[in-house]
Amino acid sequence: MKAIVATDPAAEAAGITLAERPEPTPAINDVVVEVHASGFVPAEWEWPSTWVDRAGRDRAPAIIGHEFTGVVTSLGYGTTGLSLGQRVFGITDWHRDGTLAEYAAVEARNLAPLPGNVDFTVGASLPISGLTAWQGLFQHGRLQAGQSVLAHGAAGAVGSVVTQLAREFGAYVIGTGRAADRQAALDFGANEFLDLATEDLDDIGGVDMVFDVIGADIQRRSARIIRPGGTLVTVVGPVEARPVDGLAVDFVVESVPSQLMEIVDRVRDGRLRTHIGTVATLDDAVPALNPTERRKGKTVVRVRP
Repeated sequence: MKAIVATDPAAEAAGITLAERPEPTPAINDVVVEVHASGFVPAEWEWPSTWVDRAGRDRAPAIIGHEFTGVVTSLGYGTTGLSLGQRVFGITDWHRDGTLAEYAAVEARNLAPLPGNVDFTVGASLPISGLTAWQGLFQHGRLQAGQSVLAHGAAGAVGSVVTQLAREFGAYVIGTGRAADRQAALDFGANEFLDLATEDLDDIGGVDMVFDVIGADIQRRSARIIRPGGTLVTVVGPVEARPVDGLAVDFVVESVPSQLMEIVDRVRDGRLRTHIGTVATLDDAVPALNPTERRKGKTVVRVRP
């Protein structure tokens, strides 16, 4: 089968290539999915799990991509809850071969049914961005109606979902980004927008939650404006700065089928819009995953027409 593989940690995106790989077989409690579309997160190059398995063994060349939509074609021994021919979506295990391939083996417990009226490309843009936003806001941030949220990257793949969900649940959202992102962030529902290049975070006053997708100095400056009892939620690794009188949480997103259904139901009824930027075919995916300029929104690869 065709697959996009990463070959060299030092080369990062420059080391990916389209290759032929054996089709996977399902282990116990697995399914094999005929992949129709796969999302991609550029930070995969920085994840140790891209390069080694849980035992520390070298995985290269590793098939990349971990969020997808497709159709179940094979069931492993003991697999329950899914059926042959079923449309599904979700996240694969970080330490296993991923979804930028014609077929992928996935633990059945990580998948949710994909409704027939949700396009495969749209569905593939949802799992990582949607679950990151959902888990950060509600599971780790414990968002309450009436609170204020500073959403970094509010026009991006994750930030746009953070903005929409926070607004739906009654929060006041201040989005951040570059000047060119202002209108998009406001269109996704931000009450205000702050240009990180020209405006001062301290001018905001104070917020109850910061949703951080940037880290470094932006995270440190953001921690200073969190009100007592507030929360800093980040997805960029160990927290470098903590609120003076609050909570700091860094987390790795996990596939939770019940949450996937909450997210896809919102897409179906129009409460949630996904932000898809670049769409490429599997044959043309390598340059799309190694862009020469900044890309907006989620990159999705259509594996099948």
